[in-house]
Amino acid sequence: MSAPGSGARPVLEAVEVSKRFGGVAALDGVSIALRPGEVVCLLGDNGAGKSTLVRILTGVHPPDDGVVRLDGAPVAFGSPRDAAARGVAAVHQDLALLPLMSVWRNFWLGAEPTRGRGPFRRLDVARARKEARAALAAQGIELDVRRAVAGLSGGERQAVAIARALHRGARVLVLDEPTAALGVRQAGIVLEQIARAKAGGAAVLLVTHQPRHAWPVGDRFVALRRGRVELDRAKGELTEADLLDRMAGRRIESEG
Repeated sequence: MSAPGSGARPVLEAVEVSKRFGGVAALDGVSIALRPGEVVCLLGDNGAGKSTLVRILTGVHPPDDGVVRLDGAPVAFGSPRDAAARGVAAVHQDLALLPLMSVWRNFWLGAEPTRGRGPFRRLDVARARKEARAALAAQGIELDVRRAVAGLSGGERQAVAIARALHRGARVLVLDEPTAALGVRQAGIVLEQIARAKAGGAAVLLVTHQPRHAWPVGDRFVALRRGRVELDRAKGELTEADLLDRMAGRRIESEG
């Protein structure tokens, strides 16, 4: 069974990328492809290389070897801001949200709509609130955008950050451990947003060490171990039990 997006050209891919820090090889010949309308789950224990790969894909670090390609062409992002401007957005655990500010102010942070010209330019509050409310509603998020972010649950904060990235034109959404500190209900809110992003055509990379959160939304599962890919399979090629066994350190029997 083919995974969604499996026949499409990758939007973003890393090909045989390696990264060393001093004498330590954080990544060794890792390849991964992110396609439109597909959720790739990147799994592995702490120290497996997940964070290093995310940093390479989003412009924090250049690879020492290998290449990153955007729409099939080699690319060298100068920074996360550069990557985001080209449609590759990362949502990290810290979310880059300001708790004491309202939802709508956080939604527009750094890109606020204005009206007027020159010295008479000012924030267009009515438009900012209206468009933030509409963008969140389009992602199935019903919130009072005047509320302070501090009053939101963890799942709601993640949902706001995801909706903000998509509204700003993200074609690739990299989610770094979005459910790590969330309970079952709040994790469900985040997984629903991932499914919506996929349905909207985004390529999603879900970075997690929790296979039970990855399985419901994942189309392909890539597991890293000590900086190398030890598993890369479509959902139809394994079972949830296989995945749990792999993450528990037991090999999948069908590999021989």
